[in-house]
Parts: sequence; C-alpha cells; structure tokens
Amino acid sequence: MKIAVRVKLIPDAVQAPAVGATLRTVNEQANRVSGVAFAHGVPREYELRKHTYAELKASGLGAQAAQHTIKKVRDAYTTLAANLRAGNLGKPGSRRRARAESKPITFRPHSAQPYDDRCLSWQYDVRTVSIWTTADRLKNVRFACSADALEMLREYRRGESDLIERDGAFYLIAVCEIPEAPVNENPSGFIGVDLGIVNIATTSTGYRAAGRGLNRHRKRQLDLRRKLQAKGTRSAKRRLRHRSRKEARHAANINHIISKKIVTTAERTGRGIALEDLTGIRDRVRLRKDQRAQLHSWSFHQLGSFLEYKARRAGVPLVYVDPAYTSRQCSECGHIDRRNRVDQATFACRACGVIMHADDNASHNIDRKGEAVWTAGRESRVPATP
Repeated sequence: MKIAVRVKLIPDAVQAPAVGATLRTVNEQANRVSGVAFAHGVPREYELRKHTYAELKASGLGAQAAQHTIKKVRDAYTTLAANLRAGNLGKPGSRRRARAESKPITFRPHSAQPYDDRCLSWQYDVRTVSIWTTADRLKNVRFACSADALEMLREYRRGESDLIERDGAFYLIAVCEIPEAPVNENPSGFIGVDLGIVNIATTSTGYRAAGRGLNRHRKRQLDLRRKLQAKGTRSAKRRLRHRSRKEARHAANINHIISKKIVTTAERTGRGIALEDLTGIRDRVRLRKDQRAQLHSWSFHQLGSFLEYKARRAGVPLVYVDPAYTSRQCSECGHIDRRNRVDQATFACRACGVIMHADDNASHNIDRKGEAVWTAGRESRVPATP
C-alpha cells in the first residue's frame, strides 16, 4: 500500500533561491514540452523525447531532470485523455470539454517536480537531503517532520519524491510502500457508516460525528472570504493568501479523527466496515441555490478514502454498498416508503410504527447490506464443484 509522506524543507538564505529557481525553470520547460506535444498530436514518450530532450539539456537541465520533465508532461496528457473518456470534463461539444481540448496543458511555476534517487538523497540521521538544482547540487538541506513520519521514511520510502512550493515554503512528498495487514476473512459483522452533512458520519454502533462545528467553521470562512474579496486591498489579498486552504486542512483533520475512531472500533470488535457508494451524488441531487455550497464542500470522498487506507493498514475488511433506499427502508421490518422519513432527523415506519433517528436507521440498513455484499464476494471466490 502506498502512502505519501510530506516533509518540510528548511533551506538557508543561499539554498532557498536556488530551489525556487529550479522549480520555476523546470515548469517553464515543461510548458515548452507541452506545446511541442500538442503541436505533434501528443506522441508517445519516446517520440516526445526525440523532439525535446536536446533542447532541455541545452537549457541547463540535467539528464534525469529532463527525462522527468518529459514524463511529467506525457503523464499529464494521459490523465487528460482519461478524464475525457470518463466524461469528467463534460459531454462532447460542451464548452468545458472544448476548452480543455483546444489548447496545450500548462504548468504553474510552483507545480510539483519529480525527483528520483539520482537527483535526491536522504540523510535520515541528521535530517538533511542532497538535492539537484539548476545552479548546482545542494547538500545539507535540512528538513522537518514528525518522529513517526521519519520512521516511516527510513523503513518504507520507495521510488520518487515530488518537490513542491506552497505559500513560499518548500515541501518534499515521498512515497512509502507500507505492508498491508492480513485481511480478516471472517468478520463477526459489519459497522454500517451513514455519511451526511448535518452528521458527518453515523455508525450502527451508536457513534455519531456531528457536522455542526465543521459547518459553522465553513460558514465563517465563506463570510470572511467574501468580505476580503469585496475589500480588494493589498492587505486583504495578503490575508486571503494566508488563509487559503485553512478550511480544507481543518476538514481533513476532522475526517482523520472520525476515520481513525471507526477503524479502531472495527479492529477491536473484529468487524468490517460498510460504506455507501456515493459516486456521482452531486450530479444526481438538485438543491436550492443557498444549499449548493454545503453540498459541494461535503468531503465524503475524502472521509471514504481515509477509512479505506486505514482499514487496509489494520486488516479490516471494507465494502461499498448501493445507497438506494437506505434512508427510506425500515431497519426493523424492511418496509420502504418515502413517508417513513418524516424530516431530516426523524424516521417513523408507516408499517411497524418504530421511531428512531433517521441516520441510525440508515446505518443499520447499510451494515446489513455490507454483510450481504461480503458474503456474496466470499461465495464467488469458492471454486465450482467439478
């Protein structure tokens, strides 16, 4: 299992300009390579190398940096083609899709640049790196990270690392290959997890993560952004840059806390985790204008990905289930009726009369679906009798 570990570089007054100039140079050259690729119909990487490698070397890039720049451009076009095939950029003929297809891909001055072990070496004991730059190879560039992250880098780091610049600070994002724990093939049951906006997560074990605090935080951030944008002064723009991504970091921290609690409970009780497959829900749901901001800031996919990788590390089975009727079906008698859902928080079955919190009812429906999906998957792996 691959996990990205981010460490902060702490270059001194001489090293920092060289690192910044390197990122700007490689991304400027990547834009040139992208223009060549677009003009030649996006050829294969080998053909693109024949068109651009000599020019990159002449511009001052090293051999490995030139190769990585070409590969970065080719990978970007591969990703674009995959998004077009999947319809993520709209239907054929749509304005967004036409705009994406009509011009070369561009890279921002501070976009990530990959480094392999020839361009970057780590000295874990003294917490420094030796890194290639367009000026020269810089040695003894300090980095900072937590003790757990350092141990993970020392034990499991493999392959390339990405250099990025964000808000004037430099970071290295290293890939670590973490061994997965053996999956519990015979869970004693499943914990159903109902995801929502009012309550971020509600489990069939009774745990409920309320979204009230996070929603208030997002509302405050939105109001502050509007005020600063309306003001438009230099200090307001500086304040906007300073506060950028603060909301995303806060939401990610909450999702980490929730996912860790759910996975720990599943591991301790020997159960699996069942999640709703909410892919495409933003396209299916129609809301009033004043509700759209809440829907589009709902980070259910991030919480699901956190649950997935934590479960894999712990050996906890995780399955995705069809979300159809989980909020309308009674978890006691199975009766399905739209009128069962009295309001956002209340579920009252029209058949058996049971009354409970709507999210609790949905979580119990999800855990039953999870057991059914897991059992069907196990049966499908049994070889047929000859």
